[in-house]
Amino acid sequence: MKKIVIALGGNALGNNSSEQLNLLEHVAEIIVDLVKGGNKIVLTHGNGPQVGMILLAMDYSSNGEVKTPPMPFPECGSMSQGYIGYQLQQCLQDELERQKIKKDCATLITQVLVDPKDPAFDNPTKPIGMFYSEEEAKKIAKEKGYQFVEDSGRGYRRVVASPKPIDIVEKRVIKELVDNNNIVIAVGGGGIPVIKEDKIKLLEGVEAVIDKDRSAALLAKELDADILLILTAVDKVYINYNKKDMKALDSLTVEEAKAYIEEGHFAKGSMLPKIEACLEFVEGNPSKKAIIGSLEKASDAIKGTSGTIIKEK
Repeated sequence: MKKIVIALGGNALGNNSSEQLNLLEHVAEIIVDLVKGGNKIVLTHGNGPQVGMILLAMDYSSNGEVKTPPMPFPECGSMSQGYIGYQLQQCLQDELERQKIKKDCATLITQVLVDPKDPAFDNPTKPIGMFYSEEEAKKIAKEKGYQFVEDSGRGYRRVVASPKPIDIVEKRVIKELVDNNNIVIAVGGGGIPVIKEDKIKLLEGVEAVIDKDRSAALLAKELDADILLILTAVDKVYINYNKKDMKALDSLTVEEAKAYIEEGHFAKGSMLPKIEACLEFVEGNPSKKAIIGSLEKASDAIKGTSGTIIKEK
């Protein structure tokens, strides 16, 4: 029996709630297939578009004719955890029932501690929400004080800080649920970023988005998982991606991965954070392995016949 932390990529979620629900029905089949193999499963997921939509709706309603109270960004993050988790656990429960597997599934709203002095707060880089024209972005920036960046020729998006996760507040509860053989959905969207005020020992939510793969790696370490499985849109990791000499990698050592990073093979907005998350999990832990692969071939990745395996040596 393996304990596996799975990070679901954005391709597993839709652009709206109904599309997402349809996609998650297929995701559930794949996850339950791993459960049937005797594995203990913890799921994490992204939430970039979803939290952006929630924030936009809250901003719109707070400025409409019938004004509602404005909703802080951390609370919007918790809403996204809730509704994505609700749909995912519902699909998993349905699939477990169809296959007559007696196992429970639960979503845990999860806070992740970050350092208030993290330099990321001085340089927001994480895009969230909708795409805007340059004019629209400038207008919103003036009105709201938001920061925007041009995103790959597709328009302008709001950016927030992406600090490094340093602790998972609910880690003991997650561990207890997993140890009792439940499927757990936690640390959605990288977790709700919180800081701790040393003087009075209180947690406080902050406007930021933590990279989900980094949080998944931290969760895997805290749970002493055997495998970190990062599911994305490609079957394997590639070097010279989209070039004539493009090459798929079946495996990587920590040393090889660091060398490829130095050579600039992995894009900052896509594969690089996934590789870095894998390194954080396996470095110094020769018994652990991380795998990057596609959702469709998740079971094959666990069996070692698909994906890119990353190990200490």
